Amino acid sequence: MNQDIRKQRAAEAALDLIEDGSVIGVGTGSTVNYFIEGLASLRGRIGGAVSSSEASAQRLRAHAIPVLDLNATGELPLYVDGADEATRGFALIKGGGGALTREKIVAAASRRFVCIIDDQKLVERLGRFPLPVEVIPMARGHVARQLLRLGGQPALREGVVTDNGNHILDIRGLSITDPVALETEINQIAGVVTVGLFARRPADVLLVGTAHGVVTLTRAT
Repeated sequence: MNQDIRKQRAAEAALDLIEDGSVIGVGTGSTVNYFIEGLASLRGRIGGAVSSSEASAQRLRAHAIPVLDLNATGELPLYVDGADEATRGFALIKGGGGALTREKIVAAASRRFVCIIDDQKLVERLGRFPLPVEVIPMARGHVARQLLRLGGQPALREGVVTDNGNHILDIRGLSITDPVALETEINQIAGVVTVGLFARRPADVLLVGTAHGVVTLTRAT
């Protein structure tokens, strides 16, 4: 079955989790784009959205969905976003679209984080997808050297400047056995804005689009 259909199934399943009148967090990426399309039909039922990227904000506004500032909304009841990889332990790699820092902020500010993926993104261990790290431009060389010492092979994502004005290093060659520990270690490197590991604040729910429907995995709390 076409991968896009599996993405669409996961995105549409997330629409059922929206509470009337709420302001929701909206992530970034190809699967989230299907969610935004579905959200357009519900725009009269929600108070608006907080977006994790300028690209998603433009899509939301194009559908006449109000885009709000997180500083004004406070804690959000729900955040819906995709992932580049996810495990059954609910740890994620995110940032293929370059919005990892704002995604991490919105996830942290939300009571419930629902991750929508197709079944090709569900893995036993993170690390096949290159791990993104957003860095302050002047620290790019320093951060790259520290990442080499951790066993990774960092490469600058050419021609990319994030919405925050920073650069992205993509780390290849990592087999991530302890996502929480690695997230903490990389975040402590001077010059790192954030790393695309979402393990300290993992997903609460995975909605996995498959050829046969949507599989729902829920994290025990």
